[in-house]
Amino acid sequence: MEIREIVNNQREFFKSHQTINIDYRLVHLKKLKQSILNHKNDIVNGLKADLNKCETESLMCEIGLCIEDIDYFLKNLKKLTKAKKVKGTLSNFPSKSYTVYEPYGVTLIMSPWNYPFLLTIQPLIESIASGNTAILKVGNASKNTSAVIKNIIKEVFPPEYVYFLEGNRTVNQKLLGEKFDYVFFTGSKEVGKIVLKSQSEYLTPVTLELGGKSPVIVEKTASLRLSAKRIIFGKIINAGQTCVAPDYILIDKSIKDEFIRLFFEEIKLQLPNYSSDDYGKIINQKHFDRLVNLLTDQKIIYGGHYDSNTLKIEPTLVEITADNKLMEEEIFGPILPLITYNNEDEIFDIINKNPTPLALYYFGKNKKLKKDVLSFVRFGGGCINDTIMHLVSNMSFGGTGQSGMGGYHKKYGFYTFSHAKNILEKGKAEFNLRFRPYTDKKKGVIKKFMKI
Repeated sequence: MEIREIVNNQREFFKSHQTINIDYRLVHLKKLKQSILNHKNDIVNGLKADLNKCETESLMCEIGLCIEDIDYFLKNLKKLTKAKKVKGTLSNFPSKSYTVYEPYGVTLIMSPWNYPFLLTIQPLIESIASGNTAILKVGNASKNTSAVIKNIIKEVFPPEYVYFLEGNRTVNQKLLGEKFDYVFFTGSKEVGKIVLKSQSEYLTPVTLELGGKSPVIVEKTASLRLSAKRIIFGKIINAGQTCVAPDYILIDKSIKDEFIRLFFEEIKLQLPNYSSDDYGKIINQKHFDRLVNLLTDQKIIYGGHYDSNTLKIEPTLVEITADNKLMEEEIFGPILPLITYNNEDEIFDIINKNPTPLALYYFGKNKKLKKDVLSFVRFGGGCINDTIMHLVSNMSFGGTGQSGMGGYHKKYGFYTFSHAKNILEKGKAEFNLRFRPYTDKKKGVIKKFMKI
């Protein structure tokens, strides 16, 4: 089927108003949940084949989060879709004001390969909950997981409601040449620019979930063992192929040696052998080669080994300066640069020299520095004394600047995929101040009323 025909079919289906019905949405969300549970082992096997994700990581970081999202909407969707009262103004008395949320229509969801199940299904859940139709375009590199997603989508949704698409850049170009009512993209900054430019022709609203060099600040008041433990967790999950993974560490020079000692101890507890079957691999040869090349001529403190046969790279701690090639782009792998600083000004100089990061992590008890970091550094979101875990909170997740635009997750995803329509409703009663003729008496009342 041609892409234009797919889009037109969805547009006609949306015009039938079936997706406006809340029960219709809930029925399909329930079906989606059951299908995910039925195909749980297939999803785990697909993620294993594509990224060597272990079952625990697949359940915790992909499948479980999707089920949690569906359960949230099964419980809260009717409440979310009710009109929300808005406090009125005296100038409109008597009246009532309220906001109703309506679906945009035909949505396009473009997902990446690093969390291929989660980052396809989670935005789909929120688009469907909001009453839209959706076309899914999945990443090419994670073909095994994509095959499972395709089966689930065909099992749950008619194609005019949700359509699954695979393909190369040609498919992307054809898709982005069509008019959609909303586009949700997760991926690289370079492709994000193409998506945004293509949709500007139609003035289509876009959410971009990108990435960037997410810094970790380790201040001298930090609990160093706990810091090392949580930084390692954030870095080695999915073998570092996470958009909010710690990208580099900025550490007070006075605690560097002690931190490195504790890092050694903690990494050996969490991952004593990088060849372990429960540790992820790099997605393909191209990305593997890029990461291995980044290790050339580096001062490696820990790790540095890799296996070309399995595409695995040992978690590697590298001591660098701020002008090192590792600071030129997002690493997106298990390489963790460490930079020492002598004073707090250096922290801001280094971070703000780079594009706006998607996440930032601060470890320490220095209230002033924490306040300064939150006030003076622009970033999408983050954690104090932890890494990554803000993704699994009840807060919105999203970037800013070059790390993206817009946010989602649970109710925030509902708001992202819905247009807030604001309504003022009035009765017969009326004050005549706003109507001509404008007399001096009316002017006097208006000036007094508006305090001008």
